[in-house]
Amino acid sequence: MAIAFLSRYRCCTAIRGATLALFFAVIAPVAHGDALDDIRRRGTLIWGADQEGGGPFVCPDPDDPQRVIGFEVELAELLSAELGVAARFRQAEWSTLPSMLESGQIDIILNGYEWSPSRAARMRASRPYYIYELQLVGRAADDFLNSWDDLKRRPGGRRASVSVLGGSSSEDYLRQNWSESVDVVGYNGNTDAMTQVRSGLHDATLMDLPIALFYRRLPQGEGLRFVGEPVAPGYYVIFARTEEQRLIEAINAAIAKALADGRLKAIYDRYDMWNAAQERLGLVTLDERGAAAPAGLEVVRRSTPIMLKSAGMTVLLSVTSMPLAIIVGLLVAVGRMYGPRWLGAILAIYVEVLRGTPVMLQLYVIFFLLPGVLGVTIEAFYAAVIGLAVNYSAYEAEIYRAGLQAIPRGQMEAALALGMSRATALRRVIIPQAVRIVVPPVTNDFIALFKDTSVCSVITVTELTKQYNVLANSTGRILELAAMTALFYMAMSFPLSVAARRMERRLAGEAEPRP
Repeated sequence: MAIAFLSRYRCCTAIRGATLALFFAVIAPVAHGDALDDIRRRGTLIWGADQEGGGPFVCPDPDDPQRVIGFEVELAELLSAELGVAARFRQAEWSTLPSMLESGQIDIILNGYEWSPSRAARMRASRPYYIYELQLVGRAADDFLNSWDDLKRRPGGRRASVSVLGGSSSEDYLRQNWSESVDVVGYNGNTDAMTQVRSGLHDATLMDLPIALFYRRLPQGEGLRFVGEPVAPGYYVIFARTEEQRLIEAINAAIAKALADGRLKAIYDRYDMWNAAQERLGLVTLDERGAAAPAGLEVVRRSTPIMLKSAGMTVLLSVTSMPLAIIVGLLVAVGRMYGPRWLGAILAIYVEVLRGTPVMLQLYVIFFLLPGVLGVTIEAFYAAVIGLAVNYSAYEAEIYRAGLQAIPRGQMEAALALGMSRATALRRVIIPQAVRIVVPPVTNDFIALFKDTSVCSVITVTELTKQYNVLANSTGRILELAAMTALFYMAMSFPLSVAARRMERRLAGEAEPRP
């Protein structure tokens, strides 16, 4: 996963996705010409996918990372050739692909998007190009799990825990059919879900069969085994905008031709994907109309309780991690300013390492790597609190160091001359004055932390932005839910801004000389 954070006020993947989704939803109503004519005129078919999803769909070529490979890359090239144009890949976050499609940024979505009534109501679907099934995968050394029914009989009486790709058909299947006996935990990637099964955090993972087959012979699949037979077949389809019937008809004709002459099977054979289920591929017909999308206000009404719960998680993460960050940051700043030289050097490295690496990477280290090194399991919430507190402590340290440097040296000298120890002078004279100075920047950091909690979704913590992404993908009501999410963030951060201004005025009043 490539992550770049170039400024202090970082923006995680979830926030960026929500922002893009809102932007595209606003500009989506612009009129589009006939897509098929436009494609042939410019000579390229722009297909959108997310290579972060990995193989066998779309992923970087290990020998040439600038090039993408995968069965959908070959399928896109096949379809483009049938249309008489060249294929052009456009990278996008998986959850924002429908918004990019509606805004005209891409011509089609080709990225393992499952057919569902809600998606078919929002976009025009092609005929299926693959019939997928869901495969349960457990640890090879774990002999208790040999069938689906064993999930109900977990040793020790505790509920079984199954990891999935968040927002996928695997998550939907488990929540609809196994919620009474299984705890479902969503991750941002299938490989993350597999890693946590190997580590013992979860009993099994459920994923699309092509993904399970692809990783079975790779390092990510070591120590894992298939459990039971595949279940819950579904269909991968290509999506275009609702008005693009001619484009979908041309794509359908290309898929049918490639299926009939064996070219589609040849692609799947190269990725070990062809199975008995694909024999029915030419016989499947889907309802193009889908289900009627719920009204925007109805979606808001239904979503309010779960969004409030997720907002509560955002607040809890913020108010738990920020005081820890302030305390650690203050100690680091004091150690750098007034501690021995060797300690100052170590603390300077601490600050630079934390400021120079993204919080997402730090969360990955705490949640995924440390348990394997230390042999302990860290719950996602506590890992999130630790990660945010440690990351923000580096910035708080620099803020407090600036505040301490703003206090004239004569203050310390005068305190020492009065017989105070250095520690007493710091506690009673220097630090209280520095605290008054740093109230505004610390408050800004606290407000920023409310939004940065969204990065915790990478370690399965479902906070406000993550919940927005889940609901927006399932309902298609991006604009209404994005506005609702923005209002929740405003409601959380605005009172803090007001309180900070009042605190500044009060502290300034106390600092003024009395007559």
